Amino acid sequence: MWKDLIVWLEEHQMPCIYKHYLGIDCPGCGMQTALIELLKGNIGESLIIYPPLIPILLMICLLIVHLVFRLKKGALMLKYLFIFTACLVVVNYLAKTFFNIT
Repeated sequence: MWKDLIVWLEEHQMPCIYKHYLGIDCPGCGMQTALIELLKGNIGESLIIYPPLIPILLMICLLIVHLVFRLKKGALMLKYLFIFTACLVVVNYLAKTFFNIT
């Protein structure tokens, strides 16, 4: 089942319109490929391709848990995780854009 999903995702990756028209990566470029690598179990490769993916997934999971169970400090945890994730996205984007890292 997982193999079929991974193959389907690999064959149906959406093109980056931002990159297509402007010729430069967008802040989310690499997320699809990193997700596929994560599903394959290649955590290291996923982190190299797009480091913010795992914090984004954690934030989504925490949001769902908070909405279902009304965690006492859930909103505060989400706020700090969002700030951390946003900073990671910006740093990753700047590193890829100006220093050609990954």
